[in-house]
Amino acid sequence: MKKYKFKIRGLDCANCANELESALNKIGCIQNVVISFMMEKLTIECLEEDKEQAIEQIKKVIKKQEPDVTIEEV
Repeated sequence: MKKYKFKIRGLDCANCANELESALNKIGCIQNVVISFMMEKLTIECLEEDKEQAIEQIKKVIKKQEPDVTIEEV
């Protein structure tokens, strides 16, 4: 497993971050998701070969739940 970090922008509240984190943790190829609302940080753990698929799945979930939120890898 490898950790990947992203800047997450556009979340309105900590509750939104918690709900989004719960939804992202259901993605099969991702082992662990942590969203820090205050730090605007999204951290995921997945296999290196699953990274691109994980990012695509994350973007789909974000677009569905929080359309104004964007992520960028750091």
